[in-house]
Amino acid sequence: MIVVMKTGCSQDEIKRVANRIEVVGLKAHISQGIEHTVIGVLGQAFPELRDTLELLPGVEQVIPVTKPYKLASREFHPQDTIVELNGVTIGGNEIVVMAGPCAIENEEQLFSTARAVKAAGATVLRGGAFKPRTSPYQFRGLGESGLKILAQAGKETQMPIITEVMAPDYVDLVAKYADILQIGARNMQNFVLLDEVGKTKKPVLLKRGLSSNIQEWLLAAEYILAQGNEQVILCERGIRTFESYTRNTMDVSAIPIIEKVSHLPIIADPSHATGKWYLVPPLALAAVAAGADGLLIEVHPNPDLALADGPQSLTFDNFRLLMSQLLPLAEARNRKLATPSAKIKP
Repeated sequence: MIVVMKTGCSQDEIKRVANRIEVVGLKAHISQGIEHTVIGVLGQAFPELRDTLELLPGVEQVIPVTKPYKLASREFHPQDTIVELNGVTIGGNEIVVMAGPCAIENEEQLFSTARAVKAAGATVLRGGAFKPRTSPYQFRGLGESGLKILAQAGKETQMPIITEVMAPDYVDLVAKYADILQIGARNMQNFVLLDEVGKTKKPVLLKRGLSSNIQEWLLAAEYILAQGNEQVILCERGIRTFESYTRNTMDVSAIPIIEKVSHLPIIADPSHATGKWYLVPPLALAAVAAGADGLLIEVHPNPDLALADGPQSLTFDNFRLLMSQLLPLAEARNRKLATPSAKIKP
């Protein structure tokens, strides 16, 4: 349930309600908005608690919440969550583009890509150091040496960096280098991993699982939020269906649904959703038209020679073309594309 406080209620009244919730063994989550303060009740609340709370000074109403996810719901947190890091805002009026190669292969490949995507207008640099692969014989990343290259490229271009963390034992290592920790689709329900990234208090990008519905996705986000980490970004990256022509089926409808039921920002990954580079631009445009707060795009200097996911990677020229197409669409949505916060260092 959630407790909606009266407009103009005092801090003492808010504290009294929170204390009453916690004295019965539950947890109070306070969200202060412009007009109202909302106090979420976390835990298994007994029915009589509603009557008790409604009698307290400053309480306007107590509303039951039937959704199994609480902290991720818009009822608990009416205002949109905005994630801010190093001059980049995710979830506000700006549309953020995160771009880079699927896998970090070497310094030359990553640095050239970082410079190209920054020049085209990307504001976050992506790159995989640890790669989950279907086959154990495929390239699985450079590990920590890849993280070091990514951090160096981010420093040179003055871009925040995002990279995937695959296991609880790797969280501290990846968090030492990355600005955003990415949880891949295969790990969406790795609950121990979700707990660990939640404890870091760093922004976390949570991809939707291969065959997960929206409720399961939001419950996975709940694990991170429950650790006190409110900097969660959702990512629609396509789900597995009977269709075999594309790598996955991108669920564009998930974007407005998430915006209705949750306060968390949501971006789209059309690269993994389609698996084919020529489908990336139209799906990227569709995601922005549907209300996505950003995009995660794979870019490679020579996709034909890429060690991972070459068929779905854009060339530098194709990425520049996509960025030019996004600008008028963003304006049509009364939004704007985020711009790089600083120039590339010489």
